[in-house]
Amino acid sequence: MTDPNPPKRPTIRPYGSAAIAEAAALIRAGEPVAIATETVYGLAADATRGESVAAIYAAKGRPSFNPLIVHVLDLAAAEQIAEFDPLAQKLAATFWPGPLTLVLPLRSDSGIASLVTAGLATIAIRVPAHTAMRALLEATGVPLAAPSANASGNISPTRAAHVAQSLADRIPLVIDAGPTVLGLESTIVAVTDDMLRLLRPGPITTEMLRNATGLTPLTFSSNNIEAPGQLASHYAPSLPIRLNAETATPEEWHIGFGPISGDRSLSPEGNPITAAANLFEALHQADASGCTAIAVAPIPHDGLGAAINDRLARAAAPR
Repeated sequence: MTDPNPPKRPTIRPYGSAAIAEAAALIRAGEPVAIATETVYGLAADATRGESVAAIYAAKGRPSFNPLIVHVLDLAAAEQIAEFDPLAQKLAATFWPGPLTLVLPLRSDSGIASLVTAGLATIAIRVPAHTAMRALLEATGVPLAAPSANASGNISPTRAAHVAQSLADRIPLVIDAGPTVLGLESTIVAVTDDMLRLLRPGPITTEMLRNATGLTPLTFSSNNIEAPGQLASHYAPSLPIRLNAETATPEEWHIGFGPISGDRSLSPEGNPITAAANLFEALHQADASGCTAIAVAPIPHDGLGAAINDRLARAAAPR
């Protein structure tokens, strides 16, 4: 007999051992679950099973040519999947666990489902720092593909409620570990031939990469998709966005920064770290404001500001 009042999906559970055990069981059954990382909430599934990875694409409505990041517990696990040269090992030793994703040659014996890499010969891989994601990796014992837990192209989620609103009944479970600390997706760097190419700016800045390696990363300039977050239109709310807006019209919800307060400020003090953590939350709030458009105050492009402006430019791009 059909239950006339089936449980509402997704279920949101507070982070803890019981929630992790439930999530691990769902992943073993082939379903994706949403969980906090230090960057944004991720939609995790077994990266070694094509059907599980397909469930991520289905839930997000994600283009098949856009690859996924694989999360593992440590460098040793990463070396079972990707080929590390000395430069990649130095980056891993410096920034892992943390918000750096490395794009490296895929090992032929990696065991990773081909759908993860979207047919590429490389793989995007990182070791997360967040205790919830690390607990899930330990409980499942497999590498986890985990893009941001939102409908493809929409605003990235920094709270469990954002996930539930964006994906609704497409997934069974969200593990709520509170708001994410960084609020911005990982930096993505391709390492080839003793050279660094910055594919996506993020919390690990160009200066940090240069200090760690002595190399200045080349800026991504290809039209080919090599890593997540490279689509021209991405991280987008439903409302149009106007950038570098010092003032706003009555129809616009104004996101401020520094001396420009707006309806909500990313950081009244002009702190780019605070602004990055608040960016997607502010876009979610603006999208639900009842206004017909969004205006965003100017944000300096240096340091972490480059990553913030990258996300804003993609959010404002025509769909």
